[in-house]
Amino acid sequence: MSQQPQTVFTRIEDPAATAPKATSVVVSPPPSLSPVSSSKPIETLNTDIARIYTHIHPFLVVSIFALQFNGVVADPVPSLFNALIPLSALQVIYAILCLPAAGSSSSKSSGARRKGAGGKAEAGVGSKISTAVLSLILSTIAGVPLLTMILILFGAPLTTHLGHTVLCAAHIAYLAAVPTIYAFGVDGAKWRELVSLMVPADEVFGAAVGTLFGAWAGAIPIPLDWDREWQKWPVTIVCGAYAGYAAGKLLGGVLLRGKTFAFD
Repeated sequence: MSQQPQTVFTRIEDPAATAPKATSVVVSPPPSLSPVSSSKPIETLNTDIARIYTHIHPFLVVSIFALQFNGVVADPVPSLFNALIPLSALQVIYAILCLPAAGSSSSKSSGARRKGAGGKAEAGVGSKISTAVLSLILSTIAGVPLLTMILILFGAPLTTHLGHTVLCAAHIAYLAAVPTIYAFGVDGAKWRELVSLMVPADEVFGAAVGTLFGAWAGAIPIPLDWDREWQKWPVTIVCGAYAGYAAGKLLGGVLLRGKTFAFD
């Protein structure tokens, strides 16, 4: 028998079809290690008295303390306590006249506010006064104990001179915290940005940082062997806090306004 021819089928594959397909990989940029804050510098109220008093205020604060300097050196406790009265009054007045309260907009002009009803204007003034007083109270019941503990951790006497330390903490709290609480409120997110130095510089932020830095720098003369009466605790620290407040307010409000601190 004759053999039947066999048909052979050959499969020819396209190399392009069998080649492994390239996988596209999208590489996203690494997240920023220092997120940019959306906060804006605190604006001084758009009134003539605010624009004038904001520059006069630090000189009044420093001058009133300078007038009581000899008493603070001679007898710190009663003198520092008495100095808290004008300081608290000046800080409350400054907050009411110059700063927008937390949650309000500084862009509203006084003329626009005067267009409203008289009852609304009175309510606005009353709200500012109550906010300023509340800021003073919070600075006292929260800021003073916290700063007292910080001062003790940094080397303040624990078993002696407790009154000196508490009054020193009170002066630092009234200088740094009263305007800050008034302008920032009690919003945790804003305070985290503030503590992280992520907010843009303004006169409130600059004054707070300047007060703390000045108080720290004021401790430098205490251990020096100069044998001066003013080297005793806590005279130089309080003096440094006042000087730092005035310098920080000037730097934050004018020279460094709007700038932020960048840490790598």
